[in-house]
Amino acid sequence: MTERSKLLSQNNSVMITGVHTMFYSSDADGLRAFFRDKLGLKANDIGRGWLIFDLPEADLGCHPADSSGEEGALSGTHDISFYCENIYTTVDELKSKGVIFKGEIEDHGYGFVTHFLAPGDFYIQLFQPKYKK
Repeated sequence: MTERSKLLSQNNSVMITGVHTMFYSSDADGLRAFFRDKLGLKANDIGRGWLIFDLPEADLGCHPADSSGEEGALSGTHDISFYCENIYTTVDELKSKGVIFKGEIEDHGYGFVTHFLAPGDFYIQLFQPKYKK
């Protein structure tokens, strides 16, 4: 059975199950510590000290900034993506409603990822996470 077939066989009725947000910072370690220690957000260490903060129906990642903008985003950049329980079912449902997607669903390690076009002519990431919430 292919990965797509396995995921399609899961009958999940909820299309979008949450939001994943990211802050890029020139002091990512300090920002992570601030969220954990000052705001009291609970986090999972997914490796290399990268903390994913568990928020109600969302999670928060802190990524190191790149002042050149070539290897990542500039400090202060933020990003919002949506996640779902079954990306193939969700993409099929959104396509049936006329939503346009860029590229195929890809395995990015942390999850299965695609992007859809939003009004205003920009793309938003949609993914099915592999990590535990």
